[in-house]
Amino acid sequence: MRGAAKNALGSEMLTWLVAQLEAANGEPVLLAGTRDAFSAGLNLKELASLDAAGMDRYLRLLERCMSAFYLYPAPVVACIEGHAIAGGSVLAAACDHRVATTEARVRIGLNEVALGVRFPPRVLRIVRDRVPRASHERVLLGAELFAPSDAHALGLVDEIADDAAALARTRLATFAAHPRDAYAATKRALRGTVDADLASDEAEEQWLRDSVPAWTSPAVKERVLAVLKR
Repeated sequence: MRGAAKNALGSEMLTWLVAQLEAANGEPVLLAGTRDAFSAGLNLKELASLDAAGMDRYLRLLERCMSAFYLYPAPVVACIEGHAIAGGSVLAAACDHRVATTEARVRIGLNEVALGVRFPPRVLRIVRDRVPRASHERVLLGAELFAPSDAHALGLVDEIADDAAALARTRLATFAAHPRDAYAATKRALRGTVDADLASDEAEEQWLRDSVPAWTSPAVKERVLAVLKR
């Protein structure tokens, strides 16, 4: 990934990620950040500045990006050598396999509830599919950030390794060696064929009507600004 500080998922980054995935044209993808951050989550500076109309556009783009990775027909492996927080952890979950570093300084988790925001429907579906049911309450409701060893135990990542990049490349090569049509068909059967399979348009519109006011509320903006001041 590129550009924004700690690979924050602002509108520009989300648009770039979708474009890069389209440019991959069905070839295998290795998604990596930096040793500082795979992605530290949504771009909080941008979020704090958005009015209701801007937030509506942003959340639609977020859903589009996460769905694009989740439904991409070829193998996608996430290499997590730095923090993967909130939206960053969702982006990793949208990949087929997640390999993380063993470095204890790294934090991985979904802290949306602690910020007072609601998961968009497609994002929540991805998380529910990719995080083991037994971990849902601690991971989602607890809103904690975990060291890689704990994230692995909870199912937030699939493997941890001292050399995460090398193992991620190995896993991608293994997946990529399978017959492409069989891989794509099986992935489709597991995850659906089109974006609407994750959440109906009507459900998304209702969620936006209900949730955009919460995402743009003074209380959420105050929490976001407090995080930015740390």
